[in-house]
Amino acid sequence: MPLDLTALLTPLWGDPARFSLAAILAVPALGPLLFVLINALSWTRGRPLPAPAGLGPVSVLIPARDEVANIERCVRAVDAAAGPISEIIVYDDGSTDGTSEVLARLQGEIGRLRVVRGAGLPAGWVGKPHACHQLAARASAPLLLHLDADVSLAPEGLLRMLSLLATPDQGPAGLGAALVTAVPRQRTDSLAERLMMPLLHLSYAAWLPLQLIHRVADPRVLAANGQLLLIRREALAAVGGWARVKTAVVDDMALCRAVKESGQRVVFADGDQMATCRMYEDAGALWRGFSKNFYEGIGGRPFALILVIALHIGLFVLPYGGLAVALAGGAPDLALAAAVGVAANVLLRVILALRHQHGALSVALHPVAVLGMMAVLLNSAWWSRQGAIQWRGRSYAARAAREAA
Repeated sequence: MPLDLTALLTPLWGDPARFSLAAILAVPALGPLLFVLINALSWTRGRPLPAPAGLGPVSVLIPARDEVANIERCVRAVDAAAGPISEIIVYDDGSTDGTSEVLARLQGEIGRLRVVRGAGLPAGWVGKPHACHQLAARASAPLLLHLDADVSLAPEGLLRMLSLLATPDQGPAGLGAALVTAVPRQRTDSLAERLMMPLLHLSYAAWLPLQLIHRVADPRVLAANGQLLLIRREALAAVGGWARVKTAVVDDMALCRAVKESGQRVVFADGDQMATCRMYEDAGALWRGFSKNFYEGIGGRPFALILVIALHIGLFVLPYGGLAVALAGGAPDLALAAAVGVAANVLLRVILALRHQHGALSVALHPVAVLGMMAVLLNSAWWSRQGAIQWRGRSYAARAAREAA
């Protein structure tokens, strides 16, 4: 027997409250689906072209603190990458896990590798901005590629970034950027990683067309990822260097915002073909890692916390709950509306999975992952409000307290 949609939906028309509920279940998730589709088609990856003439050589700068599991892979990938790399400088930030010994061995093999030994963290600085500040001060090239120690640069990764830094007359991908920041492909080996890490791409792709970041001068139109960040030296100097963001736990956003405020162009790129990264090795590391900066990254304000949780629950969880309740309660009209919302969620996650090679688990357990990430956000807010942001053996006060000091 064919489905009679008219008969099915008739109860909605005469009941405003029921119609409103159906609209809430069906319509909101279509917005993120549209943005994800736009970004899947347009988010730039740069081009693996020869390095444009006139840009100059690149200093690769790697902050490392207790990175014995990653640092050799990171340095060797940089040394093997194509492009005008003049030097590789690693800032060994007080490592106690064997990182220093690995770097000493690598120095004997890689002539352009230099290692700077950290001398402690000065008062008023967050660890990573301080490490990047020390690295930039010792670099000699006009272009600075800041690379996290858990990132492995792809053979043509730097060339793709340089193609975006170039001006339009220097290459077909050229955007004339002062800064290029990109999201590497995320390696996910554990169950927790496979479930949660794909939400990183969702957090970027579901809220605005990412091409607007380099097309719109407003610094509020912004996304960034400090794992992979290429900047012109003069652009960094123009905003006061890393000292400008020395109190920022979310230093990548703070620096990119400062660059946009100075009137220069920031390009946010899909780094799937530029580099790979495994941010966290298990559920505990993932919980701690995202807790350190999630709340700060949304502005560190209670209103932002409420808004982000409401949006994520309403758009990415409510349709699933609504479908289950409607089916259990014998409300096929509301079940159909909820099914539209669920279908939009499934489709946007399938698009992201195909674009970024996410696993099927991330699609199937999408609402579970979102609820887990909201729990991380609440913990992040707790850490921040208590002035107890923890990372790599260091504690930082909430941003408001740091800026008041």
